[in-house]
Amino acid sequence: MKLAVDTNHKLARNSRVAIIGAGITGLSAAYYLQKQRPDLRISVLEASPRAGGILQTICQNGFLIERGPDMFITREPEALELCEEIGFADQLIKTNTTNRGAYLIHRGKLEKMPSGWTMMTPTNLWSIARTRLLSKRGKLRVLRELFTRRRTDTSDESLASFTRRRLGQEAFDNIIQPLIGGIYTADPEKLSMNATLKTFVDMERDEGGLIRGGLKQLKNRKSDAGGSGARYSMFVTPKDGMQSFTDAIVNALPANTIQYGVKVTGLQPVEDVLSVTVEGESAVRHYDKIILATSSQITAQLLKKEFPELSNSVGQIPLAGASVLSMGYTRKNVDHPLDAFGIVSPIKENRPLIAISISSQKFAGRAPDGHVLFRIFIGGALQPELLELADEKLIQSTREQLKDLLGVNGEPLFTDIARWTNTMPQYHVGHVELVDSIEEQLKSIPGLELAGNAYRGVGIPLCVRSGKQAAERIINGTKC
Repeated sequence: MKLAVDTNHKLARNSRVAIIGAGITGLSAAYYLQKQRPDLRISVLEASPRAGGILQTICQNGFLIERGPDMFITREPEALELCEEIGFADQLIKTNTTNRGAYLIHRGKLEKMPSGWTMMTPTNLWSIARTRLLSKRGKLRVLRELFTRRRTDTSDESLASFTRRRLGQEAFDNIIQPLIGGIYTADPEKLSMNATLKTFVDMERDEGGLIRGGLKQLKNRKSDAGGSGARYSMFVTPKDGMQSFTDAIVNALPANTIQYGVKVTGLQPVEDVLSVTVEGESAVRHYDKIILATSSQITAQLLKKEFPELSNSVGQIPLAGASVLSMGYTRKNVDHPLDAFGIVSPIKENRPLIAISISSQKFAGRAPDGHVLFRIFIGGALQPELLELADEKLIQSTREQLKDLLGVNGEPLFTDIARWTNTMPQYHVGHVELVDSIEEQLKSIPGLELAGNAYRGVGIPLCVRSGKQAAERIINGTKC
């Protein structure tokens, strides 16, 4: 990423900096701003009464319930590094070592994910031969990937197009769509490979294919394992829940940095500063620099009056939503052995769910002994109508799915419903070029930065990275 220095707008001492939004991105930006420049007068303006955005943890009847994301990946280091910097790393726990893996629904029944199949890279050819997820023709089509020519066109491509071309229709329908859909809640016919899964695009170009590239990665991992070994597992979570992480960041900030219940309604340039209007306040607030760490929808609205072209570009990043139902049961009321971390559902199965996560199997301390905690994800870009279901219908439908798939009987001990509307950015084909254009337009607006999961990556580590990079650009007077 090329940075251009704006020599006229390097940050003076005691400058006023506003960060709009106190989700993980905004908190990260605030932390790195105050760490590098403690002289700055930093204000984080948050419309809600709490920080953390969709990172919300509640405790009920001895269950620890995540209403949003329940873990983060350590392959991208930024979230882990932030934990270490604020003295929070000792609170992290890894996924349980037993019952790893997942089920996929196939023709109404549960089938284990083939061993050695990681995301889009099948590396265990024997498991491919044995799986019931693919017909004989489907298996042969996957193996043919070894001899499929690499694509020479470097233009963007959808997940659906890429998978059909490399692995075939069956692999796409029965394995890839539900796996990737469970991560991005996206329409695979629109999801950009260059923006979300560039590793596999590069694997095709550099290694000649997914199987060859996957086998090479597997060999390299085994070689690395012969050394000192990884300090952390691939996925970790705070033992007291994701909200404890954002609470720790808040506690690392100077007192009164965050102002709650402050809803920003617009911003505009005034001479050498930026002003913001706040709902319920007659006077505007003036800042030398502003970071918008809000969703693409809110950001576009805030920019609409004074920066219509930029607003239009940001508004082209669509959003999807999902409902997350958490349900607790006694173990004796569940017939299934629960020998996996969860279930993902292909859209072709026509079931009203994206996935089921068995939280009490993934991490310690999520349910009392003799109990089970399920988290069920519903909606997404492919089933948006399910977000409109009333609570009663949503609960009824979910209980029917749990009974049919896992033999869950009786009433749940509790049910918690989190409805996340327009919170998940959709990286459609052409997203990288769209964000390039947004960053180019930002160069003409001194003092303004955009950050968050709408631009260069979703997931907690990439949100931390986005906030950190925005802070660095503010301090150094640079633009992307």
